[in-house]
Amino acid sequence: MRTLILLFVAGTLALASAAETYKLNLFYPSEVGGSKLSPGNCVVTVADGQVVIKQGRKKVEASVKVETAETEFKSTTVRYAADDETRQITEIRLGGTNTRLVFN
Repeated sequence: MRTLILLFVAGTLALASAAETYKLNLFYPSEVGGSKLSPGNCVVTVADGQVVIKQGRKKVEASVKVETAETEFKSTTVRYAADDETRQITEIRLGGTNTRLVFN
């Protein structure tokens, strides 16, 4: 019984740690999934095709496609939709990784 409980706890911790967290600095007012974000520091958490962007007390959630690039990105960059005055985020490339987050 003790072994079963230990396996359950270890499995739960493994699932909880599956989410990855990154730091992001937005230089412009931006929009994700219809929610606006101000310029400044954010914390980005990615898990199971969902991204959560926290900026102070504000929390924005959106669906995201996680892609793997062939090479590692040197710095974190944010790509916006062309001809969009609201600066709708379409992609985030995470510096120090080969992970690209593509927003629907």
